[in-house]
Amino acid sequence: MKTLKYLTIIFASIIAIAACDRYLDQDPYQEISEEMSLSTDRNVQAVLVGAYAAMNNQNLYGGLIQTISELLAGDGEIQFVGTYSGLRQIFNKETLVSSNENARATWLQAYRLINICNNVLSALDVVNQGNKARVEGEARFLRALIYFDLVRLYGNKTYIDGDTDNNQDLGVPLSLNPTRGNPNAFKIPRATIQQVYDAVIEDLTKAANLLPLTNNYYATKGAAQALLARVYLQMQKYALARDYADSVIRSEQYSLVPNYADVFNQNEKTTEDIFVNKFTPQTRFSAMTEYWSVPQYGGRDGDIDILNGHLNLYPTGDTRRALFFNGNGAMRSGKWNNQYGTVVIIRLAEMYLIRAEANFRLGTAIGDTPLNDINLICQRAGLGPNYYTTITLSDILLQRRLELAHEGHKLHDVKRLRMNVGTRPYDHPKLTLPIPAREIQAYLPVVLVQNSGY
Repeated sequence: MKTLKYLTIIFASIIAIAACDRYLDQDPYQEISEEMSLSTDRNVQAVLVGAYAAMNNQNLYGGLIQTISELLAGDGEIQFVGTYSGLRQIFNKETLVSSNENARATWLQAYRLINICNNVLSALDVVNQGNKARVEGEARFLRALIYFDLVRLYGNKTYIDGDTDNNQDLGVPLSLNPTRGNPNAFKIPRATIQQVYDAVIEDLTKAANLLPLTNNYYATKGAAQALLARVYLQMQKYALARDYADSVIRSEQYSLVPNYADVFNQNEKTTEDIFVNKFTPQTRFSAMTEYWSVPQYGGRDGDIDILNGHLNLYPTGDTRRALFFNGNGAMRSGKWNNQYGTVVIIRLAEMYLIRAEANFRLGTAIGDTPLNDINLICQRAGLGPNYYTTITLSDILLQRRLELAHEGHKLHDVKRLRMNVGTRPYDHPKLTLPIPAREIQAYLPVVLVQNSGY
């Protein structure tokens, strides 16, 4: 992997640090040497803004990470019909190869983001005391966010609670040091899945204690706690998942938007948004719009069709079903029709779903009963205040599937719940991305073990 002698950061953002909205001032990009960019409080914070720009990239949370999850697990509910050969490989699975351009692009951009975060964390000594906690918390949050998705997409197995194989199965290289003065910082073997999860939890736990309650479009205490809830749910550690989700709900920093459709296609954050990407004409358009929408809204010709296998899951009167629309001869997701607005990464409805599932599995009612939490989600979907009179685990999982459809959760739920994708079981090799072949060569003489099936 090419090392990063120069960090791509936003020169104009140095001035914008003191402004209310750092997020909007990210152009023009400039190349600034690490020594210069990490020498003062203002410059370190400018580099941190660059980390958000890296996260915003189309190959990460600009849309590709979410789309890969949906395509790998989308058999029977969606169909990829676009011309992008890499995405077609991912959807078809059996044709997915180690030279896939999307798998490599996500890997490279992810480690670029990690390196920026590592550089910020290495320069905390020059950050003013009044900014230091927030700066450290934001960098740790972003590093945890991307490592969590890297290990879920490239790790050769899924995390299973209590399974000792977590300590042997391979995750991804775990680099916690910057490339500054060390051109081989990233040339390390793959860490175990357990080691990556441990690092993610350590970063998020510290971030939750460092971050403020409000922070404009940047990471907050609530965002760190919400991501911890998501991480612990993936690990099947339900008590911790429940408690962190409950903390976010009880913080009263967020509230459900009354109309489901109003969660999406917004220019600014809503009350439900815990962590979002924001796209402006000065940055680039949303890749979610590019992949999921049609030219009418700034997308392509319609790369992803929504099939009846998904649409038929919704009950009559469900306003979530009404959000789908016919565009260019097929049904489309209506969530991504704003190319220069927000793309939600974490929102409050997910916390209610996590709390409901965890409480149900544990036979508890921390915060509220699973029945009440799920009925709250259903009421917002137009199904009335008492849609369920009794609740089962299958009901909860169905509501999760409908509420969070096409937001990047599908593959990870398939693996967590040990489901099949068509005839492929959750641990099928082709439900895991390959380690990019060119990176395996670039790491030499360090051995970067390839995933099975590639």
